[in-house]
Amino acid sequence: MAAAARSQVMSLYRTMLRESAKFPSYNYRNYALRRVRDAFKANRNVEDPKAVERLMEEGWQTLALIQRQVPERVTACGCASSMWRCRAVSLSVQLLPLSLHL
Repeated sequence: MAAAARSQVMSLYRTMLRESAKFPSYNYRNYALRRVRDAFKANRNVEDPKAVERLMEEGWQTLALIQRQVPERVTACGCASSMWRCRAVSLSVQLLPLSLHL
């Protein structure tokens, strides 16, 4: 496998692992991670450029499917960040009139 193709495969592999780790459910997350690792391990020795290209296309399609399945975390302020990292929410709560906190 050419160096460029290898780097693309490794990039796809890392991206798929990173996206699979975002599943909120433990079972879905572990299943997705296991499937990604097993698929790449099973096709580790493929040398035919056409087969590598076909597998890469399947990988990109699977990545798109994973990204559609993982829910995006939307905070109260509307940004797509996790709640504990969203400063806009903590600032807006602090700035609310006291009567609204009760």
